[in-house]
Formats: sequence, structure tokens, C-alpha cells
Amino acid sequence: MESISIRSSKREEMIDITSKVSELIPKDGEGICVAFSLHTTCGITVNENADPDVQSDMLGFFKKLIPQYESDFKHSEENSDAHIKTSIVGSSATVPFSDGKLLLGRWQGIYLCEFDGPRERKVVVCLART
Repeated sequence: MESISIRSSKREEMIDITSKVSELIPKDGEGICVAFSLHTTCGITVNENADPDVQSDMLGFFKKLIPQYESDFKHSEENSDAHIKTSIVGSSATVPFSDGKLLLGRWQGIYLCEFDGPRERKVVVCLART
């Protein structure tokens, strides 16, 4: 098990962490890789990494769906929206690997979804060989 650090620069952004996770994949053998966020206001997902408009569209839709300031939110830190968005996205992604490579599809990447930045984030990467 290893951990990686990611520094976000905006309140909401999707950061491609595929290369950081890939560095931890063993050169031989196969198994599964789990990337898990240690935070309640940022998630992990697998999505398209070819067109940055996909990340922009996702973040824009989340902002519309769950605005930061909602009169019904009771949480005093003004980041209830980030907690909700993270619960929807999820806190981890599982990807198989083989012979030193993540078995992602042609257009897929692993993303940290920041919803309450900018912050320093930690992601635990756990590898299980089969």
C-alpha cells in the first residue's frame, strides 16, 4: 500500500492522477488496483481523458445540480455541496492491472474530483495480486 499527494488549485476541479497511480503498478504479474481518497469532500472516478470538455461538463452539471449555497443546508462549514458531490462520485476506483500497466480503456483516466479546494489531498493506492 502506498499513498500519493495531490495539490488542487481550485475549489472544484478534476485532476488526472492516472500517471501517479501507474507509477506504483508492479512491472510483472496481474491484479487489481484500488485508489481511495482519504477525504469526505473529494472523490475518485474513472472517466474520459481525451477531451477536457468532459471534466468541464461534469463539474458544471454538479454545480447546477448541487449549488454551494443552499438555504436548506445545515452544515456550518459551507461545504455541504462538496460532501454530497463526493458521495455521488464515490471515494474510490478499482482498476485491474497486468504486466506493469493499468487496464484502462483507450480514453479512460483516473481522476481526483476536488469539490472543496484548493487543498493538499492524499490518495491511498492498494495493489492486490491475483
